[in-house]
Amino acid sequence: MVGEDNIPDNKPLVFAPNHQNALSDPMALVLHLAHQPVWLARADIFGQSKIVDAILRFMKILPVYRIRDGIGNLEKNDATFNTSVKILENNASLALFPEAAHTGKRQVKEHKKAVPRIVFMAEEKSGGQLDIQIIPTGIHYSHYWKFNRVLLVNLGQPVKVKDFYDLYLTDAQAGIKKLKEAIYEATLPLIVNFKSKQYYDIFERILKIYGPRFLKRSGLKHTHGHLFKTDQVLANRLDQMESEKPEATGKMVERVKGYHQKLKKHQLKNRVVKPGNKCLLPLMGNALLLVFTLPLFLYGLVFNALPFFLIDRYVRTRVKDVVFWSSYILVASMVLFPLFYLLQFWAISAWVQDLRLAFLMVVSWPFMGKLAFNWYILWRKTSGQFNFYRIKWFNKSLFNWLIAEKQAIYQLLDEHLKPADFK
Repeated sequence: MVGEDNIPDNKPLVFAPNHQNALSDPMALVLHLAHQPVWLARADIFGQSKIVDAILRFMKILPVYRIRDGIGNLEKNDATFNTSVKILENNASLALFPEAAHTGKRQVKEHKKAVPRIVFMAEEKSGGQLDIQIIPTGIHYSHYWKFNRVLLVNLGQPVKVKDFYDLYLTDAQAGIKKLKEAIYEATLPLIVNFKSKQYYDIFERILKIYGPRFLKRSGLKHTHGHLFKTDQVLANRLDQMESEKPEATGKMVERVKGYHQKLKKHQLKNRVVKPGNKCLLPLMGNALLLVFTLPLFLYGLVFNALPFFLIDRYVRTRVKDVVFWSSYILVASMVLFPLFYLLQFWAISAWVQDLRLAFLMVVSWPFMGKLAFNWYILWRKTSGQFNFYRIKWFNKSLFNWLIAEKQAIYQLLDEHLKPADFK
C-alpha cells in the first residue's frame, strides 16, 4: 500500500476505489487497512449462495439496489443510506465504488452520484460539522485472477466534502456534479487507465512487451512501484499516439499482433527472445535446481493438488464472467483448502503414530503448496528458455524473424513514445 499517510486521524472517511475485479477489490483494501470500513455494493451479488452471503456479511457489506434490481426494491436504499449516514456520524468509515460497476479492464468508468449523495446527506444532517474526507483509492493488479501476482493499493490526497458543501446548499445538483468530478480526477493519478476502446487489448499487450524497456528508457530501476508509474505514462502515451497519429498506430498495432501470434504459436514469451550468444550456465543451474527440488515439489503437489485443480476446473467451466474468477477462487479456497487439510490429517493420522509429526505435516502443506507453485513457474520459465534455444539451433529462419521483429517493434515504439520524465 502506498499513501497511508494520506488517511487523516479522527475524521469520518469514505474510501472511493476504482472497481475492476469483483470481490477481490474490497478484499484488497480491507487486508491493507488497520480498520475495516463498511462497504456498499450492488445488491445482485447477494443471494447467489449461502457461503458468498456469509463472506459478504463478514466483510460488512450493505446492498445498494439499482433499477435493474426492480423498481420496488429502490426504496430499500433508504435504509442503506441512513445506516451509512449513522456510520459517518460515529466517525467511522465507509467504502464504495464510485463507478458502481466493475470493468475487468484498466479503464475507469464514469462515476455515479452515490458517493456525493451519501456524504452530503450526512453533512446536511449535522449542519456541515462532520468534515467528511473522501480518500480516492487506486487498486492495481499485475493480473486480475492468476495466483501469486502483484497487487498495489494507492491512497490519494483526501477530497474534503466541506469544500463543496456551500455549492451544494445553493444548488444541490451542481454540488453533487462538482464533487463527483473532483473524485474522478483525484483517482486518475492512482491507476493505469487506457482511454482507447478500439485498441485496448493490444495496448495491454504492448504494456507487457514494451513496458520493461520503457521503464529502462525512463532511467528507473525495475521495481513494482516504478513499473506501475511508467506503465501509467506508457498508457497515456499510447492513447495520445492513437489520437495524434492514427495511421502509425494502426501499423504498429498490426506488427505487435503478428509478433504476439507468432510467440503464442511457438509457446514463447517475449522475455526469452534475445539476440546473441548468452551463457547457458544460469539456464543449466535452473535445470539442476529443478531436478534436486523435485521431491519437494511432489510433496507440495500431492497434498494440495486436489482442492487446487477442483477449484480451477469449476471456475473455468462454470463461471462465465472472467471478472468473477478471482472472487470465486478466493471464496472456494478459503473453504476447500482447510477442509481438505482436515480430511488429509484424519487420513494420515491412521498411518503416522506420532501426532506431533502429523501436525507438523499439516502445518507444512500450505507452505509446500506455495513452493510447488514456485517450482512450476521456474519450470515454465526454464522450459521456455530451452524452447527458444531449440528454435535458435534448429530453426534459424524463425529465430532471425523473431529477433528482427522484436527489434523493429521496439524501434517503432522508441520513435513515437517519449520516455517518462520524473525529475
